[in-house]
Amino acid sequence: MGISIWQLLIVLVIVLLLFGTKKLRNMGGDLGAAIRNFRGAVKEGGDEAKEAAETARIDKDSEPVPDAATVSAKERESV
Repeated sequence: MGISIWQLLIVLVIVLLLFGTKKLRNMGGDLGAAIRNFRGAVKEGGDEAKEAAETARIDKDSEPVPDAATVSAKERESV
């Protein structure tokens, strides 16, 4: 019950007649540019994630500053 090759060819011919070769070529180029931009954004986002992980690792290696929730009552009185 799937689409046969003949049905697919008929649909492709109809699309070609409706849009024409120039319009389809432009749509293909636009689709290619969109895919390239998407890949670039994904790669750029991955680079930012790596930088954030390195920054977090560097911050972790340095001496942590305790926040108010982790400071005991005795330490608060001495300050």
